[in-house]
Amino acid sequence: MKIAMVGTGYVGLVSGVCFADFGHDVVCVDKDPDKIDTLRAGGVPIFEPGLGDLIANNVRAGRLSFTTDLAEAMAGADAVFIAVGTPSRRGDGYADLSFVYAAAKEIAAHITDFTVVVTKSTVPVGTGDEVERVMAEVVDRSLFEVVSNPEFLREGAAISDFKRPDRIVVGTTDLRAEAVMRELYRPLFLNETPILFTERRTSELIKYAGNAFLATKITFINEMADLCEAVGANVQQVARGIGLDKRIGPKFLNAGPGYGGSCFPKDTLALVRTAEEANVSLSIVEAVVDANDSRKRRMANKIVAALNGGKGGGDVHGLRIAVLGLAFKPNTDDMRDAPSLTIIPRLLDKGAEVVAYDPEAMSEAREHMPDIEYADSAMAAVEGADALVIITEWDEFRALDMRRVKTALNAPNVIDLRNIYRGEDLRAMGFHYTNVGYPAGG
Repeated sequence: MKIAMVGTGYVGLVSGVCFADFGHDVVCVDKDPDKIDTLRAGGVPIFEPGLGDLIANNVRAGRLSFTTDLAEAMAGADAVFIAVGTPSRRGDGYADLSFVYAAAKEIAAHITDFTVVVTKSTVPVGTGDEVERVMAEVVDRSLFEVVSNPEFLREGAAISDFKRPDRIVVGTTDLRAEAVMRELYRPLFLNETPILFTERRTSELIKYAGNAFLATKITFINEMADLCEAVGANVQQVARGIGLDKRIGPKFLNAGPGYGGSCFPKDTLALVRTAEEANVSLSIVEAVVDANDSRKRRMANKIVAALNGGKGGGDVHGLRIAVLGLAFKPNTDDMRDAPSLTIIPRLLDKGAEVVAYDPEAMSEAREHMPDIEYADSAMAAVEGADALVIITEWDEFRALDMRRVKTALNAPNVIDLRNIYRGEDLRAMGFHYTNVGYPAGG
């Protein structure tokens, strides 16, 4: 089948490339000529493990191409995917759907035969209805069907998630559109991937409900971590103890500095706004949003307290702090709502000098935090610092030569916000080690 993928951001590019790898003919289209030129030249505008090789293989096989010309991309297409951004709108947190509606209008202008238009962007409930209305102003309603097909891709593992998903969700009640979507995802039938066909609004809500639930799990274990520190318990054992319950499961139960990224912050806010418009109270999701924002701020206070003998208050004036990890999670360069964007400015406000290192996100980080120093490696960041703070759990930070780190530091202070080291091991080496969800000295 032929697919036109409108938007070459994270979702559009990964989805388009993976569909091509399934054997479909895919044209990715974007208004940004620089991005298209980069892709045509073999470059990759985002960091996602394995994506560059997959692009090269499918371009070489003739199944994948890139263009700025929407009409060219849509010529003969069986399905057109809308995969443009839906950022949080300033002021009210609602999803900004202007790019979605603009794409829908342009797509409608190029439809000549029956076409399935698939919303891959994360959109609030009812967006498909509006997309349908916008398009019907331009082209006869009988020539298209709007389908919801939310993405469930984790940054850093997106290719695997697309090719071996837990489920595929498709929102349509039109039999012609259902047949097209079944054919597009037919390569997954061999893996017996569950494909759930629902009404369009239900499909749209599934995406938001799923992300809100996962955000709730993260926030829950972070609050349990606070309680563990206060009562002398071990949060990792608490997480394991409850995660072994199959009704709960072990995933998303790692205590840390709070969630970030392109999905959870934006989608929880959008879900709250949707509920407000429907006069429904989502008190749990609202509490999750507030608790996560507070979590990031309190992590900065935790660092300051660790460098003041565990006491509250105080400052870090004149101290040089090495921060390892800037992206919101490992294996991505995504800085959107990353905890580092809250923690580091608060350390600066308290008088610290910050030097940071991240394997992939420093270029993006410089745009947000131009006033801090950036190092070329983890050890270069640590050299001469008064403390080491781990914010993102990249694999290369898990196996640092800690004896070398201790020699490089001015003072043996380690604040590990991801619990990637064992407290007893580092304390035995003479470090003043602080982690998350353990009592002092735990």
